[in-house]
Order: sequence, then C-alpha cells, then structure tokens
Amino acid sequence: MTTVIVQHGTPSSGKLHPWWVEDAKRRGIELVGHERAGYGDTPRAEGRDIAWVAQDIARFADERGIEEFATWGISGGGPHALACAALLPDRVVAAAAIGSPAPYDAEGLDWFAGYGEGNVVEFETALQGEEPLRALLEREAAAMLGGGESALDTLLSPPDLAILPQLQEFLGQTFAAALGNGVDGWVDDDLAFVGPWGFDLAGIRVPVLLVHGVQDVFVPVEHARWLAAHIPGVDVRLLDDEGHLSLYARIPEVHDWLLPA
Repeated sequence: MTTVIVQHGTPSSGKLHPWWVEDAKRRGIELVGHERAGYGDTPRAEGRDIAWVAQDIARFADERGIEEFATWGISGGGPHALACAALLPDRVVAAAAIGSPAPYDAEGLDWFAGYGEGNVVEFETALQGEEPLRALLEREAAAMLGGGESALDTLLSPPDLAILPQLQEFLGQTFAAALGNGVDGWVDDDLAFVGPWGFDLAGIRVPVLLVHGVQDVFVPVEHARWLAAHIPGVDVRLLDDEGHLSLYARIPEVHDWLLPA
C-alpha cells in the first residue's frame, strides 16, 4: 500500500475531504493528513520556514512507522510538499504541488501580479511583520468563522464559485479546526511564504507534479509557470477551466499520478 501524506492549505487543517479519502481507498492508498505547527492543537514553531516543515514531516512519519511515502500539498501546502521533495529524497518517492505559490524572491516573477485583492493585502501586511499581520488575520478568522464577509470573497473565480456549494460544509469544518485556537499557524505560514524558503528547487531529484488552474486568483498561474521553469523534470498541468478551490475535485488525478512512483 502506498502512503500519501497530505499537506493542507492556508489556513486549513489536517482534516481530509471525504472525496479524497474515498478515492484513496479505491486505489489502495493510505491517505494521512498532517497538521502544520500552530494549527488546531499543534504547538507553534515560531520562526519556522518552509524547509522546517520537511523535517517535521519526517518526524511525523517516524512516529507512524512510515519509511517511504508520497506527498501532495494544495495551495499553501504546495511549497511544503516541494520542500519534502528537495530535502527528503531518500523517503519521498514523489510529490505534487497543487495551486502552489512560488518563492517571494523568485527572480523574474512579478509575485503580486494576478492575485485577488484579499491576498494582496494579506501578503503586503506579512511583509510588515508579525504584529500587523496577526491583527489582520484575527479579523479575517472572526469573519470566516462567523460567516461574515471576508477576503475570501475577493478570490473566487467562476470555477470556484461553481464548486463552492459542494465545499462550504467542509471549508467551514476545516476553518474551525484550523483557527479555533487562534491564528498562529496562519501567521507563521504567511511569514514563511514571504521569507526565504530554505531549500533549492533546482536540487529536487524526485518526480514532481504541478497542477494549477489558469483562472486562479488565490495564487496566479504565473507562479506555476515560474516553478515549472525551475524544478528539474517536472510534470506540469495547467488547466484552462479551473480556478483554485475547484482543484479539490482534481485530487483523484493526482493520486493516479502518484501511484506509479
């Protein structure tokens, strides 16, 4: 049986969507959710970078007796899946990054171009430091958990709006699990995204799949194009009819790709 460790988005939790679990079972995959430091009940690791999470994944796998595994990360989980590919080559057999951002210091990439308004504000605030970012995210968390207007409303492309009714219950559950004890994980994710990642994409030697929606305004497709140009041997799938949240329904294709590894 192939073990696949899932690296959640930002903000989110290790809770797995039933779509993903049912598909994994049919394929003989053991799908395991991992929760990054600071989310839910997990202790904060203040100052963590993207590379730190790869070592946390290694510890997580050790605790469960998992020697080799594949991994996929969606949205904010994408960079962390790539970190595992780069830093755990003796354990990671393949990795997929779905709707993933590129490094903030990516040479030649206009990093903010194409982002929806809410994420522009969020990441510009992250560049100002933890205190203003925490204040912003605490307001956002209250709106998301309370069902009020939030920055999420500025990020929904037509494909995302179409799938949203099918995702609302799950999103509500995972936001509650992620943010019920505060925004530490969200703060630390955002600070890590706009800081040095701590590893070299060019050093990746395991198979990598990139999946991205052309209509994505959570993470613009130019980020995927930049990643594709900097990861050796990567398999790239840019999907014209997809946004960001709509990629949740494409996870079976990711599982299919991971299995041969």
